Amino acid sequence: MTIRRREFLAGAGAGALVAPTLVSSAVFGANERLNIGAIGVGGRGASDLAAVAGENIVALCDVDSQRLGAAKKKHPRAEIYADYRRLLERKDLDAVVVATPDHHHAVASMRALRRGLHVYCEKPLTHTVQEARLLAREAARQKVATQMGTQNHEHPGYLRLVELLETDAVGPIREAHIITDRPGRFWPQGVAVPTDRPKTPANLSWDLWLGPAPRREYHPAFVPFRWRGWWDFGCGAIGDMAIHLMDPSFWGLKLGGKVRVSSMGPRPNSQSGPTWMITKFEFGQRGKMPPVDVFWYEGTARPSEPVARELPMNGSLFIGEKGRIAIAHGGMPQLLPKEQFKDFQPPKPYLPDSPGHHQQWIHAAKTGSPTGSHFGYAGPFTEIVLLGNVAYRVGETIEYDPKKMKVTNHKAANDLLRKDYRKGWELSE
Repeated sequence: MTIRRREFLAGAGAGALVAPTLVSSAVFGANERLNIGAIGVGGRGASDLAAVAGENIVALCDVDSQRLGAAKKKHPRAEIYADYRRLLERKDLDAVVVATPDHHHAVASMRALRRGLHVYCEKPLTHTVQEARLLAREAARQKVATQMGTQNHEHPGYLRLVELLETDAVGPIREAHIITDRPGRFWPQGVAVPTDRPKTPANLSWDLWLGPAPRREYHPAFVPFRWRGWWDFGCGAIGDMAIHLMDPSFWGLKLGGKVRVSSMGPRPNSQSGPTWMITKFEFGQRGKMPPVDVFWYEGTARPSEPVARELPMNGSLFIGEKGRIAIAHGGMPQLLPKEQFKDFQPPKPYLPDSPGHHQQWIHAAKTGSPTGSHFGYAGPFTEIVLLGNVAYRVGETIEYDPKKMKVTNHKAANDLLRKDYRKGWELSE
């Protein structure tokens, strides 16, 4: 079952999907320690670094000298860098952890992959659809261990949910509804670019923070973490939380193939994401699974009744022919109506427990075992999620063919599947 749950949707028209990659088990013994470089050591990066601290941390990189100094105190033997391009020139690295803003993910990860390094990259895997495709392909070529940072991928609640979906516990699923209250609580969106010019903090290497993004002046409206709401740097709320919350839908409903995507929200802002957005993904038949519509709600958006009564905030509701399944992020699935399913016997658990998201990746790098969110899985999943932003920004329903990696009904939408890079930060195919 470990292999089956990570294979791709053969016969479902998911041309973008790439087979899982396995590294040779002869490279490392299970007890040997990896030489790891950490790219981004503050915020989420600090948590990632702590999770892999049992290995040899040989290099640390951050554009914020204060955050870098704090990490250096915990790992005094590690060399420090402000520019990850220099870190990736080291000859002693086995693996890297990438925990930067979204616009750096693909650039840093691709350089690491082409060095033959094992890569753990935070979510969303990439900033654009094209980048997701390129990383999945390169990971397959290099046969290294990869993992996207969706730490709840193997949470017991999601494992049991996927088993319920795969065994038709509430019958074939025709609709799935997924919601988050972000961005408003954590960062602003739908705002104008500030026009004042405050001084760049002495601890911040601003040009390196921009990296591949278009040149602009520093402002605290962008960094730290508020970058997520700006199109040049982040993917908005759908890139932040849909990668977590839609994960069991992508996995358990075998989402893939051609898809129609429509998004609605406030008038699009060319610089910043919306304060709310409702996105509908329409998938066709997938093997024996019937067509399904997946709805995404973010910010202040809310579904209509009766969905709203049963949909947990930051959670999902699956509507089947025989009943419904509700689950909150980090919780356990609930079958509805409760009275109808009071005597329900769930399938015997068959999806294996995880040793932990980071430990699973480390073990894979040493032994060749599979990971749950390897780039062959995470790439196609990221492609689908980011189409929600594309549909919103063009203001029309788009039809996406993953085999062609192309929006077939809206020429201009294809420009949003990719981006340009500043000189020195290019991402070539």
